[in-house]
Amino acid sequence: MKTLGQMEADISQAVVKFEKQYMGRGPNEIRSHILDDMVIVRLKGVLTPAEQELARTGGLERGMLLVKSVRTELIEKARPLLEAVITEATGRKVLSMHTDLSTRQAERMLVFVLDGEVKAATG
Repeated sequence: MKTLGQMEADISQAVVKFEKQYMGRGPNEIRSHILDDMVIVRLKGVLTPAEQELARTGGLERGMLLVKSVRTELIEKARPLLEAVITEATGRKVLSMHTDLSTRQAERMLVFVLDGEVKAATG
């Protein structure tokens, strides 16, 4: 049995791999946290230079909404892949996934709600 820290590291590594393979580039920084029956993943530096420019200059509101819309659609399509990563790392089934993207901060938050509290080794 793994510790929470080991599971969090596994999740971070798997999400970075997913981002690189599925989204085309990985984040600049990632942190994963397991809290009772939730997994929270914070990815910093997820936008491409083109997305950053569009969010800044594409008619501010419109550009930001376009980037968020496309990124949200891509994540929703890949949801089974992400759920498999979380299930493999925690041993728990994913009940729901919530996500948001800040185009100003170029960061994404992923929150996974699990079917029960994550059990880990102590130490």
